Amino acid sequence: MITMADRIDAHHHLWRYSKKDYGWIGPGMEALARDFLPGDLEKELRTSGIDGCVAVQVRQTTEETEWLLQLASESDLIRGVVGWAPIAGTEFAGVLEKWADREKLKGLRHIIQDEPDDDFIYRKDFNAGIARLAGTGLVYDILIYERHLAAAIDFVDRHPSQVFVLDHIAKPRIKERVLEPWRSRIFDLAKRDNVYCKISGMVTEADWTKWTAADLQPYLDAVFEAFGANRLMFGSDWPVCLLASSYRRWCDTVLEFIASLSKSEKDLILGGVAKKVYSLN
Repeated sequence: MITMADRIDAHHHLWRYSKKDYGWIGPGMEALARDFLPGDLEKELRTSGIDGCVAVQVRQTTEETEWLLQLASESDLIRGVVGWAPIAGTEFAGVLEKWADREKLKGLRHIIQDEPDDDFIYRKDFNAGIARLAGTGLVYDILIYERHLAAAIDFVDRHPSQVFVLDHIAKPRIKERVLEPWRSRIFDLAKRDNVYCKISGMVTEADWTKWTAADLQPYLDAVFEAFGANRLMFGSDWPVCLLASSYRRWCDTVLEFIASLSKSEKDLILGGVAKKVYSLN
């Protein structure tokens, strides 16, 4: 008898919308200007045959992380949280100590892509904070645009024992059909075996209204060749993906792409890698 392994959405968001807190939701993004709560997410997961998920921060506040952890404590579906903490701040050690017993806190993320300084990832205080993650078991999610990839490679090399997850395949310029230098740098980054990659956030880098699976193919081919099934994980980036795709359409797109893989490879991408990397139950 063939059993189905758990399917995990390794990247989604939740929020209570306010214009003040979500100023990045601008014109043309009205579909996101409302609450997205666990009940909304559960419908999407059930419809697409997903068994669990990882909630990822959007706001750069410890209050949001506390809220996500509270939601996770009340939900069997939310297996883990990638939160935000003041990694570059003097208070970071105290925050880590405070959260040491929060079992569903699996990782941290800083929105580097929005930093006005493209060299933020080199900052001494930020790197000192990353070094503090040693021994905590916490993963660090790297959120960047493709222009940050060269710096991200240097950053990873500073922390060879830290587990990293690259979000949204580093946001290549899919809409413009630009592959280089993104592709070469992805292969370079993938040489570091402490780095994993999320197949997520791609449709919003493509043409929101006209994208096809063929538009995504060269980018998917590249990350599959670079990382292999044992370092890739599926993520929806819901509800942000709704700007360009329904939850189900994105799931179906990924399933179609991996259709020719072995069952063990599919199981890794659809849940096994996420469970291993984030230590999910």
